[in-house]
Order: sequence, then C-alpha cells, then structure tokens
Amino acid sequence: MKKVRFIGLDVHAETITVAVAESGRNGEVRHLGTIPNRSDSVKKMIKKLGSAGELRVCYEAGPTGYVLYWQLIELGVKCEVVAPTLVPVKSGDRIKTDRRDAKKLARSYRAGDLTPVWVPDAAHEALRDLVRARLAAKRDQLRARHRLSKFLLRHGKRPEKNIGAWTMAYLNWIKTKVHFGQPAQEATLADYLHEVEHARDRIERLERNIDDAIETIPEKMRAVVEGLQALRGIAKISAVTIVAELGEVSRFNKPRQLMGYSGAVSSEYSSGERTRRGRITKTGNAHLRRIVVEAAWAYRHRPRVGIALAARQKNVSQEVKDISWKAQHRLHRRYYRLMARGKLKQKVVTAVARELLGFIWDIGVTIEQAHTSSKQDQAA
Repeated sequence: MKKVRFIGLDVHAETITVAVAESGRNGEVRHLGTIPNRSDSVKKMIKKLGSAGELRVCYEAGPTGYVLYWQLIELGVKCEVVAPTLVPVKSGDRIKTDRRDAKKLARSYRAGDLTPVWVPDAAHEALRDLVRARLAAKRDQLRARHRLSKFLLRHGKRPEKNIGAWTMAYLNWIKTKVHFGQPAQEATLADYLHEVEHARDRIERLERNIDDAIETIPEKMRAVVEGLQALRGIAKISAVTIVAELGEVSRFNKPRQLMGYSGAVSSEYSSGERTRRGRITKTGNAHLRRIVVEAAWAYRHRPRVGIALAARQKNVSQEVKDISWKAQHRLHRRYYRLMARGKLKQKVVTAVARELLGFIWDIGVTIEQAHTSSKQDQAA
C-alpha cells in the first residue's frame, strides 16, 4: 500500500518554503527548508521527497500564477492550488511566518480542510489575460477622462449644452475652442488630451485582438461565447469575459454552485431558531460578478428582442433562444416585484444578477453537452 505524503508549499516570487505531513492522523508534520523558486530546484525537491505517485502537493493561489502547478503536473505529481481566503486560521494565532504557513498548508491538506480553485488551461488563461488587459485599459481611460474633465472644470471651460461628453464633437471642442494664456496650462491640456486619445486607441486595439482571439479558441468555447450573447444585456465582450472567468460551465453541477462562485449569494448569520441573512458575501470571482450585475440592468425594461439582440441570436439554436426569452420574462418580473416591495434599486439589480447566473449556467451546460454529444457521434 502506498504511503502518501502531503506537501505544503509557501510560494513567493524568489523562494518556496516546503513542509511535509506524513500519512495518518498523528503523522509527523515538519519543515523541510526553503528552495529557490526555479524549475530545476523544484525538480530536485520532488526527487528527494520520493516517488511522484506518492506525493500530494498544494500551494495557495497568488501572484505567481500556475507555472508551478503545471511543472508539478508534468513531473507526474498531483497538485492542487487552494483558495487562500478559505485556509483555516486559529483565532488566537498572531504569528505568521513562511515556515508556519507551509506547515499549516501541509497539515490542513492532509485533513481535507482546503478548498481547491479551478486552474485554467492554456486557452482559457490566454483569453482571460487579454480580457483583463482590456478591463485595465478601460479603467485607465476613466482616470484619464476624469483628469481632463476636472482640469477643464477647474478653469471654467464648459462646452455648449448640445455637446455630449466624450463624443467626437466634445473632443473637437477641446482641440479647437479651449485655449489658455499660460504655456504651462497649454502643455497640461495637451498631455491630458493625449492620454485620453491614447487610452481610446488602446481599447480599440485590444478589442480587435479579442475578436481575433475568438476565432482561434476551441470550438466548444466559441459556441458558448455565441450562445451567451443570446441573453439580453450580454454582448460579445461580456460573453467572452464570462467564458474566460468560468472555463467550462458544466464543471458546476447546479446553478447554485455558480452563484456561490460569483460571490453574489447572501451572507448568513443564523443560530438556533433565528435566521438572519445579510449582504452578499463577495467571496468569489469579482470579474464575473461585475459583468452579470452590469447585464442585469437590462432586465428593468419590458421583454423584447431588438435589432441588436436579434442579430446576436441569429446563429444560435432555438433551445438557447427559448432560454433567453424565458430569462427576459422571469427577470423582468423579478425586478418589478422587488421594486414594488420598496427594495433599493442596487439590491434589486444584484438579486436579478444572481438569477441571471442560473440562465447563464443553463445555456452554457446545454451548449457544452450538445457539443460533447456531437463529438461522440462523429467518433462513432
């Protein structure tokens, strides 16, 4: 019978602290030292610890990504990346060191108290990096616009009432009508305007790259991206973001698991006969939660299929269209029922977003199962 050893790694950019927990409830837990965070050092460490089939390795998700995970998998070692916020912590423990963290990981891993996270494959990780780069560009654009608009406001420079903010007419007004007597202020205006235009060009370039990336991703992923766009409020960028953050939707056995993954479920403080629920937990994927909350605002409008939505639904199956139409009726009704009860609009939209995740799960699972069945038929 194999004697399994549980390895806890406290991973940093330059170092990895190693601890091992031997099998059995009372197996020894000891610190093995610190090694450089380099592939050759990791390979030597695994050889010293024993046969790859007898090792179970874990480390916390963090800024070092999944490079170590893939290296260990290639070496034949079972590895799991765990959620750092769900690692058990003793309330009286006030000492934190790399050595203690590694030993705690090894001990908790042996006890089964750790929660692994989903590790994206190469296609999902590449798409997610690109989508998050666009999000960073959008945030940079917002900051650049704020700097310019507040600079103009500070000096009393205001456009005519019929000129909308950040339209081409607005930018032309700044370039042709806004002038300052001081050269320093002219230089400031030119720099702020350049940053706004640079951010716009950057976003356009990234969106073109996303369009190109969609054409190269696996067929199943591309089908889910197209299917999710059948939902109201979810266009191409939103659909790509959801797929990049979730991976395969069918890895969630039921919609409630997806809702919990997003952090959009209510917190609960219940004891005895008293049940008390509070604000949403937010202990989940913030990027997914942001996208579905933005999409949920569309369901305050009456159900209808407009020109843009009809174009997005052109190539999807009738089953997916039926799910989308059902979502419009249910979520619109849900929105107005909660509003009628006097709930805050932001809370109502969050509740609608949580239910929208159920329809996202339904469409994703439907498409993935159909794709899998088609592949099996072709193989037969």
